[in-house]
Amino acid sequence: MNYFDKLITLLREEQQFDRLQHETLLLKSGLNERRMQGVTWFPIQLIDTELGRGDYLSVSLNRTNHYDVDHKFRFGMPVSLFSNHDPERDRIDGIISSVNRDGMRISFRVDELPEWSRRGKLGVDLLFDEYSYREMFNALEKGKELSKDTKQGGFVRKLIGEESIPMESNEEFFVHPNLNVSQNNAVQQILEANTVALLHGPPGTGKTTTLIKAVKALLKQESKQLLVVAPSNTAVDLLTERLDAVGVAVTRIGNPVKVSEHLQELTLDAKIDRHPANKDIKILQKQVRAYTEMAQKYKRSFGKAEREQRKALFDEAHRIRKEVDQIQDFISADVLDKSQVITATLVGSNHEVIRNRGYETVIIDEAAQALEPACWIPILKAHRLVLAGDHNQLSPTVKSSKIAGHGLSHTLFEKLVDHNPQLVSLLDIQYRMNEQIMQYPSVALYDGLLKADSAVAHWTIAGDSEPVLFIDTAGAGFEETEIDGAIFNSGEAHFLTSHLNGHIGAWTASLSIEESLTIGVIAPYRRQVLLLQEIFEGEGGLKPFADLIKIQTIDSFQGQEKDIIYISLTRSNAEQQIGFLSDVRRMNVAMTRAKKKLVVIGDSATIGSNSFYREFIAYTEAIGHYHSVWEWDISAI
Repeated sequence: MNYFDKLITLLREEQQFDRLQHETLLLKSGLNERRMQGVTWFPIQLIDTELGRGDYLSVSLNRTNHYDVDHKFRFGMPVSLFSNHDPERDRIDGIISSVNRDGMRISFRVDELPEWSRRGKLGVDLLFDEYSYREMFNALEKGKELSKDTKQGGFVRKLIGEESIPMESNEEFFVHPNLNVSQNNAVQQILEANTVALLHGPPGTGKTTTLIKAVKALLKQESKQLLVVAPSNTAVDLLTERLDAVGVAVTRIGNPVKVSEHLQELTLDAKIDRHPANKDIKILQKQVRAYTEMAQKYKRSFGKAEREQRKALFDEAHRIRKEVDQIQDFISADVLDKSQVITATLVGSNHEVIRNRGYETVIIDEAAQALEPACWIPILKAHRLVLAGDHNQLSPTVKSSKIAGHGLSHTLFEKLVDHNPQLVSLLDIQYRMNEQIMQYPSVALYDGLLKADSAVAHWTIAGDSEPVLFIDTAGAGFEETEIDGAIFNSGEAHFLTSHLNGHIGAWTASLSIEESLTIGVIAPYRRQVLLLQEIFEGEGGLKPFADLIKIQTIDSFQGQEKDIIYISLTRSNAEQQIGFLSDVRRMNVAMTRAKKKLVVIGDSATIGSNSFYREFIAYTEAIGHYHSVWEWDISAI
């Protein structure tokens, strides 16, 4: 089977599985559950309606409750506006044109909202995202055809392993005084690459810093526009802000997730608003609104003359709106042409405003977390590719397969690293962790190549002599519980809370006025996280420190760092079943969030069946930091 045919088959399986999950959630879940899952806002408040780009009606709205729930609405996704008067029939579908934490703008292909929108309370459901899959399928089909082109398909054939990738060399060496040797070497390799460069950045090694320096060097080398993309909006936001901070003219396509006024100013929409020619748009938009409002004053029960007048008013509004679109196209092209770097998500790289643009170099950050079909969307716009990531951390979210490293979980970044080790630049100095915290992940996953910078190698919490320790709960009776597939461990959760409560006072008291302390509590299972949050809320001794402590799943902690990290491994059973704890990349993420102290709590009789955890326990024993839970008074737990 052709390389791309395999990917198409895998993606089709994922699409079917994903669609079934989403439809099940919408059809079988109640309104409140959908709200808590972040796929429904209800009730919502309509803020404004106006005739928008391409004769679409643009509707602005806000949610009115559950502000603390992280929603899943994103730019470009399909949604359905509904009324609780008759939610089955009273529906109209649209596309999100912008969204932030508590508000969104939706485009509908109508002149005005239906009559039912003025009855009852309104809500918005997130529909299944066919658009992203369509873009991925289209990219795979194009890649397949291009790979067969003997003249123009060489770039694609090299990436899929059908042709070898030669090493290049350059007599001019890149040296930046603020980068270490491995970072400078990485930038050098990126500048030399004719086809692809691979930047491997383990935790805390300054991958983003290196990428930013590489972008500036590429702009100096090529003087051509770059496309910089990542699989998540959060990663794109970070890159956009960092590029802007070093003076790069960057334009963000799509809407940022981070609620930052400065980041909003870097979006294409905001730059269009500030463009000198936009004053003409404002005048025309007022005219559009005036004609639309006059047309909407006509009621449904009117005669032929009124109907013709109403149509004439709408026609005039549409005509003026087309003038607005033409001016916006001009402004958009002007803004983009003056941008040194365009940033977007993988799917967003094919947004209509940049769909037909090509680039000498495309950079994909967090490539080890990116679905390969999505990567091909920006790749097909490039002549040269830079992939940055760490395949020893979290892999892409694949719903149709739970087996790590198989199918779509096996990323293009991993494939290229495996087949072209000569193209990999490893960043080997980390600036986050005490060297004892770093040592085990380094040996287990990075061939022992990581080194701690002198500034962090020996930093600790004042008065603490154990930067990393394992507390063994074997024999304590802290058995896991499973209810409806959700796994938690009450005994372990209470012990963790007690242990932290017994130390946090001394830790904070030892801080100087200038110092602060941050603490992360991580569990691999969502139900364990919820249990820990409940226990912490009821623990009076921890309430004064609530602002210092964050409790989340491993996936939610990706990209973060804390002075102290507690990990509740949760699993404890006679069968030695550890579930997805066997994905050691996930545990690598958890362990490497810690800067000065790492406390891992678990049952050695259960997790010791896995070599990664067995060897970690042996490591803590070797450095004298292994403890049994029996060293504490657990009688009250």
